[in-house]
Amino acid sequence: MSAQRDFAAVRQSDPEPLIDGMRKAIVDTLATVIFFTFVASLTELFVAGMEPGEVLKTRLTMIPLMLFTGRPYGLWRDWFFSTTKPTVSWSKTLIDGLAFLSFQLPVYALVLFFVGADRSEIVLLLVSTAVLMFAVSRPFGLFLDAVRKVSGVT
Repeated sequence: MSAQRDFAAVRQSDPEPLIDGMRKAIVDTLATVIFFTFVASLTELFVAGMEPGEVLKTRLTMIPLMLFTGRPYGLWRDWFFSTTKPTVSWSKTLIDGLAFLSFQLPVYALVLFFVGADRSEIVLLLVSTAVLMFAVSRPFGLFLDAVRKVSGVT
């Protein structure tokens, strides 16, 4: 009898939290793909001097990773903000930067390694990208918040 009662409870449960979670995952992921495909391509071409073919390979490799990491990063960022509760713009910028660097830089390093970037390209890209990531982390955070708001998934 207990199993029947549990099954009935599951069938009658509200699907809204699941739907809300799926909507948040889609919004976070799309915002990540759109924003960083554009920004990272420019960095790879003009800062690191990668060949267009290498940039294309890196971006094509990163899209599936962004599909996989978009929502987890959104949750990671939300956790950073809820834990630290920044109240002024400089502290929000710092938290966005720390959240982004601690999550995304290791992922990017692995991608560069697997697509065949040489050691000097990897080092140059990680150093320059860390600076760039910190610089764009707050604009991305604001972009993510805006996309969430427009999508109704704040």
